[in-house]
Amino acid sequence: MAKRNLSKQQKGRIQSIQERRRERAIAKKSVSEDQLDNLTQLGPEIRGTVITNFGAQVDIEGLEDRFKGNIYRCHLRTNLEPLVTGDRVVWRYAEPVGVVVAREPRDSELLRPDPYGKLRPVAANVDRIAIVFAAKPTPYSNLIDRYLIASEAQGIQPVLIINKFDMLSDSDFPKVEQLLKDYQTVGYEVLCVSAATGQGIEELKNYMAAHTSVFVGQSGVGKSSLINELQPDANILVGELSAGKDKGQHTTTASKLFHLENGGHLIDSPGIREFAVTNLSDEQIIDGFIEFRPFLGYCKFRDCKHSVELGCALLAAAEEGKILPIRLLNYRNILASQDEE
Repeated sequence: MAKRNLSKQQKGRIQSIQERRRERAIAKKSVSEDQLDNLTQLGPEIRGTVITNFGAQVDIEGLEDRFKGNIYRCHLRTNLEPLVTGDRVVWRYAEPVGVVVAREPRDSELLRPDPYGKLRPVAANVDRIAIVFAAKPTPYSNLIDRYLIASEAQGIQPVLIINKFDMLSDSDFPKVEQLLKDYQTVGYEVLCVSAATGQGIEELKNYMAAHTSVFVGQSGVGKSSLINELQPDANILVGELSAGKDKGQHTTTASKLFHLENGGHLIDSPGIREFAVTNLSDEQIIDGFIEFRPFLGYCKFRDCKHSVELGCALLAAAEEGKILPIRLLNYRNILASQDEE
């Protein structure tokens, strides 16, 4: 039987139905106020951190008293806001499963589209974002710029990590080297590392010390291997690139928080090949290109699209070598894709 072609409206309706079913399934396992009152051995309200989110349940690390440093599986109270890895919460101990009763305000959050196209947070309360890429799968500056825009909008300090540096071939090196130089020119820190040889690992450990960081990047760039180097007890499954394809295979299915030996904390997020910034305004997107900022507001026309207009300050800056043409092109492409996404 031939596969039925669905319209965009039909796909949206199907996604909406699936999303409602998912939310109902989670709601069935949540705990109401009446059920809270009936739970036996319900402990006092204490603070904790979400280590992993399974949808209907979460793993919480206790931060106080005898619960400090231990992990507990918890239900969610009915009508509680969705939780993500890194959230600070208030929870109550109970047997066999505890209950999260409140979520504290977030300092920051990283968003991405779920399988239904709806933007959802994937990590919270991070102050550094490590954008991991490699020679293979092929790195794209457009995707890297999306991560940078999101990090700038949230006030999260980014660092670019080129992994598998020992595997760069003669044909790969000029392209990757130019990519590194471009972002260093803009002002971003770039670390060259290799989980296989240990190159740059100590530098990476020092950079992440005393911070809560999140690893992001395409599948197959070696995030899991790096985490195993940073925290040997993690024992994360490591995947390989798809045979005959320049794409990675997903090994991380849910975000998880790890404590690093140097005192830092790391959130591993599932690899993604696309990253949406549809939650951001046009002003936030252009402001996410940090080297554009000195030239903003100096175009001849207030509604300048920075494309072909006369008197465009960004076009003039690109011609004078003050900003990179590829970054200006990426800005236009990202802005043009907003309506489509």
